[in-house]
Amino acid sequence: MAAVAHGGKPGLPNKPGLLNKPWAVAKAGLLLSVRLTPKGGRPAIDGIADLADGTCVLKVRVRAAASEGEANAALVNLMARTLRVAARNVSLLAGGRARIKRLQISGEGAARAAALERICEG
Repeated sequence: MAAVAHGGKPGLPNKPGLLNKPWAVAKAGLLLSVRLTPKGGRPAIDGIADLADGTCVLKVRVRAAASEGEANAALVNLMARTLRVAARNVSLLAGGRARIKRLQISGEGAARAAALERICEG
């Protein structure tokens, strides 16, 4: 996939008739919108969800608590392991103290998007 499916924007409301994904390929890599659930049991990616406002997010849960950045660090590490990149290539752009977060994964964005697509399908 070379861009967000059918031109949608991650983290923005869906447009009728478009299949929106919570990620977009950018020059710097992949931009990703995540809804993080701290203290959620085993770390996992639970698929894609549309929020009440139409925002599309990747549902992720981690075992760490949401204190002193532990859940954010666990999210970065989980995404790095899942996408097989170094943790230094995963950056938290927004949402440090919120449930909805924006991440940037540096590197080959199209390959990372394809990997997330496979994970969410399976």
